[in-house]
Amino acid sequence: MNALIPSDKELIRDYLEGNESSLESIISRHKEKLYAYIFTMVKCHQTTDDIFQDTFIKVIFTLRNGKYNEEGKFIHWVTRIAHNLIIDYFRRNKRIPVKNQQNDEDPFERLDLRTPSIEDEIIESQIHKDVKMLVEELPKDQRDVLKMRHYKGMSFQDIADETEVSINTALGRMRYAIINLRKFASEKNMILSR
Repeated sequence: MNALIPSDKELIRDYLEGNESSLESIISRHKEKLYAYIFTMVKCHQTTDDIFQDTFIKVIFTLRNGKYNEEGKFIHWVTRIAHNLIIDYFRRNKRIPVKNQQNDEDPFERLDLRTPSIEDEIIESQIHKDVKMLVEELPKDQRDVLKMRHYKGMSFQDIADETEVSINTALGRMRYAIINLRKFASEKNMILSR
């Protein structure tokens, strides 16, 4: 009897060959599980509906452009798309500015340290990954100063002594590191704060 039920792979193939109802079948097959996953994260039916629809818009776009890669189960791929859209949603809508940000202000000082919810933890984790990735793109002298200051908690005087430069040079490198982080984040459409 199971032989009569097409697999996800077969439904995708049929959809790409022009059978629109195959897409409806695959959406129906996974709607309940995906909807529940999204709702668990956002706890709002309207937002869940929006993210669910956006997820399948991305699915359709990817399929039609021939960019879908059958690496694993279809539901895992779709859930990953939904997860990324959930992160985007929280980044857009749950940002809590601590103060007005100046152009050369340190983004590390803007991280909110209240007790995090699961949504906050997801966003915070992604922000930290993004920041670490961007830090590695900085010139070495700026990267070193930033790491000493924020990861090791060193004072600017200690940083100056360690790197054998004046305190003004250490401060300048930090300032340029912050400016470059902001520029890199803007170029990659990343949000470095909630």
